[in-house]
Amino acid sequence: MKRYWLLFSQVVTVLLAMLFVLSTLKPQWINTSRSLAGQVTLLEAPAADARHRAAGSLSEPARIASPAVVSINTRQNNKSPHKGDPWFRFFNGDPDEQDVSGLGSGVIVSPQGFILTNSHVVENADGIEVVLHDGRKTQAKVIGLDPDTDLALLKIDLDQLPVIVLGNPDSLRVGDVVLAIGNPFGVGQTVTSGIVSALGRNHLGINTFENFIQTDAAINPGNSGGALVDVQGHLMGINSAIYSRSGGSMGIGFAIPVSTAKTVMDSLLKDGKVTRGWLGVEPTELTLESAQAFGLSMPNGESALPTGVMIAGVLQNGPAAKAGVQPGDVVVEIAAKPVRNVAELLSQVAALQPGVASPVKILRGKKTLSLTISPGVRPMNKQR
Repeated sequence: MKRYWLLFSQVVTVLLAMLFVLSTLKPQWINTSRSLAGQVTLLEAPAADARHRAAGSLSEPARIASPAVVSINTRQNNKSPHKGDPWFRFFNGDPDEQDVSGLGSGVIVSPQGFILTNSHVVENADGIEVVLHDGRKTQAKVIGLDPDTDLALLKIDLDQLPVIVLGNPDSLRVGDVVLAIGNPFGVGQTVTSGIVSALGRNHLGINTFENFIQTDAAINPGNSGGALVDVQGHLMGINSAIYSRSGGSMGIGFAIPVSTAKTVMDSLLKDGKVTRGWLGVEPTELTLESAQAFGLSMPNGESALPTGVMIAGVLQNGPAAKAGVQPGDVVVEIAAKPVRNVAELLSQVAALQPGVASPVKILRGKKTLSLTISPGVRPMNKQR
């Protein structure tokens, strides 16, 4: 009996010694988090909580869209017209011929290497370098520019290009989460997030044709031409401009809807330019004073305005003048579509096919007239 007791004592002593060594060298192997009252084990948060945090992350749309967003470096040769003129050099010194460089962003929209960006990013550039997300660099050529919408189409010749998926901007709603991806200030690709603040913004004086998506996602110089994507990583717009008093983001950025960009891209691929209809008129918003001055019929009392756009001027021998349009007329319909403001009139006229007669309904005084106008080709806007 004594021998058994001695053996038991030795076994207990060895076990206690092992426990002491483990608790000193490997404390994580031993569960020391027990309550004195109920001996309940306290566990760390399960992995499911980490997955729950990831559910609110925007890393997935950023991962999907980022590879298709490129940085654009432009070079403009600043050649002085006075180079080689000894008299200019004598009075003014050597002319400054330092090259001018610019930064911007672009989005790869096809495996063939077509890239959408802003017209103001690449216009007048003598050299355009595209830097891909994976570090590859190559020169790009301009397929076409459309200053009226501030869009441009470039082409690069590389294999295995990442391509962004085009989304449907008509599905966007105010409050939807969006990401802006680009190369602000040349620091490298950057992703910012925000929401859609407004849709259909116009009358900003930025482009001739405006239908902007407004967002509070931070957009800074260098982001121009980059991607505005939804939470699925689909392209919703091309970042174009910011409202700023300091040159930095103030939470008001504007993107061109991808539907507009696709229409422009198709035209540039087909013709190298965008052909739009043109009437040769100077439109202005209708006011109560102008309506009264031209004796327009006022529905529902003298304080109500008719729906339409007033024509302030008509170009001599232009399409509208030939059809009988006069200053003071109010355009209410074009091709059976109502016209409510100047932006709608410009867009609807631009959509007309040049040379194809279209019906136009106008108000002249208290009369409603139906005219037929054959639109011309809208003159190319000067590059900024």
